Amino acid sequence: MKNVSDAIVVGGGPCGSYAALKLAKRGVRVTVFEEHNQIGLPSHCAGHISIKGLANRGLLPLPKEIVENTYCAAHFHSPNGNRFSVRFQSPLTYAVDRALFDKYLADKAADAGAEYSLGSHVESLIIESGRVRGVTVRHGGQNEKRTAGIVLDAEGVSSRLLRQTGLAGLERRMLVNGVEAEVGNVKDVEPDAVEVFMGRKYAPGFYAWLIPKKEGKGKVGLGARKGNPKLLLQKLMTTHPAASRKLGNARMLQVAFHPITLGGPLKQAYSDGFLAVGDAASQVKPTTGGGVVLGLTCANVAAEVASEALVRNDVSAAFLRTYQTRCNEAVGFDAKTMLRMRKILDLIPDRKLDDMVAMCTMLGLDKTLQRVKDIDFQGQALLHVLRSPRMLTALGHFFLVYLSANL
Repeated sequence: MKNVSDAIVVGGGPCGSYAALKLAKRGVRVTVFEEHNQIGLPSHCAGHISIKGLANRGLLPLPKEIVENTYCAAHFHSPNGNRFSVRFQSPLTYAVDRALFDKYLADKAADAGAEYSLGSHVESLIIESGRVRGVTVRHGGQNEKRTAGIVLDAEGVSSRLLRQTGLAGLERRMLVNGVEAEVGNVKDVEPDAVEVFMGRKYAPGFYAWLIPKKEGKGKVGLGARKGNPKLLLQKLMTTHPAASRKLGNARMLQVAFHPITLGGPLKQAYSDGFLAVGDAASQVKPTTGGGVVLGLTCANVAAEVASEALVRNDVSAAFLRTYQTRCNEAVGFDAKTMLRMRKILDLIPDRKLDDMVAMCTMLGLDKTLQRVKDIDFQGQALLHVLRSPRMLTALGHFFLVYLSANL
C-alpha cells in the first residue's frame, strides 16, 4: 500500500474539487481521484446556479467564458398553460458551462496544492477494524491501494462507497430520473428568464425546465419518478401548450441522463475515517434538484472538520460527527423545509396546479417574490416573504388546495 496524502477525495466534480481546494489551503496534502480522463466531462447538469450562492463561496467573479447567460426572471407554467411570472429586482442566477466550471474549480484546487489523478476509478474503500484507511484505485489497467488519514467521498448519487462503510445510502423512492438536452432553434423566449413547467402529465414527481442561452440555443430537461424521461421530454416539447411554442421545432444537439436525489441530506454522512459530500450525501435541494451551492457549503464544512481531525490525529466517527452537526446548522432547516414542500407538491394533481398558478397571478404574488434574493436557502426565504399579506393569502389557498386534493 502507498500513502500518497493526508486526505483522499473521490470525485473531481464541484464538491470534490471545492473540498480539495479548502483542504489544500489549510496545508493538507490531498489527492483527488477522478474516474474520467477530463474534469467536467461528461457533463449532465444544467449548470443553473445562484449568483449569491457563488458569491458566498468566494467564487466570483467567474471567468467570462464560463458564464453562458444571466437571469433575473422566471416563468412558471401549469399543465394547461397558465403562467405565473416573477421579475426580480436584480440578476439572480447564472447558466454556466458545467465542463468549464468544474475545470475552473479543479484548477483552483491544483493551484492551491491538490494533486489530481485522472482516469482513476476508485474500486473500493480499504476498511480495517471498522475504519476507512484508504482506497483501491484502478488506473491504467492496474489496481493499486492508496492510504490516507481520511477519505472524502464526492463520487455522486451512486453512494456506492458510502454503503461500503455500512451507512444507509440514498432513499431510492426519492430519486427521479433526469434528462438534460442542449437544444437549438428555441423560439419565443425572453433571454433573461428561465421557464419552469409543472405537472404529472409531463414530469411526474418533479418538473421540467428551459434555460435560454444566446443565439437561439438553450438547455431543456426534466426529472421523472416514473416513465421514460426522454419520451416525456419529447412530449413536453411537442404538446405542452407553452413549451411547444418555444421548443416545437427545436433540435436536440446533445442529450445526457442522470438520477437526481430529492430526499434531503442523509442523516449520517460520516464514519470512522470517512466523510461523504455533495450528491453522495444527498446534499441537494428537494424542491429544485439543484445541488451545487448546498454541496459546496457542506464541502467547505467537510474540509474544515477533516483538517481539524487530522491535526488532532482523531478521525473517529465520534469526532467526525461534528461534520454532521455543522452541516445541519448550515443547511438543515432549509433542507427540511424544502423536503416538506417537495412532498406537498408531489401530492397535488395537475388540475389543482392549474388553479394554483392562476391564483398566484390573481393575487399579484410576483410583487412579493420579486424581492427574493436567495433561492438556495428556501426555508429562510419563505420566512422572509411570509411577512407579506399576499403570501399569507396564497398559503391559505394552497393549504386548502392540498387538503381538497388529499381528502
